[in-house]
Amino acid sequence: MTDADTSLRDELKRLMVENLMLQVTAAEIGDQQPLFGPGGLGLDSVDALQLVVALDKHYGLKITDQAVAQEILRSVETLAAAVAKHRAGA
Repeated sequence: MTDADTSLRDELKRLMVENLMLQVTAAEIGDQQPLFGPGGLGLDSVDALQLVVALDKHYGLKITDQAVAQEILRSVETLAAAVAKHRAGA
């Protein structure tokens, strides 16, 4: 993992804490921790919508398909991969 990867993951964690008003710090969120469901951060559908809007606003990443959203919104790791892919123009 490069410094850029680590930096992007940290940035995404801070974005989530600020936009979703989470009761945890960015440092407490694991890269592979599920964002939804048991053992995860416990996000709900409203959080998912807010996260999709924040990703569009901050990174220009538009997620319009529900199946794609379910893949991207699994963990910080999958969020970072989607943002990096978008930045690369894929």
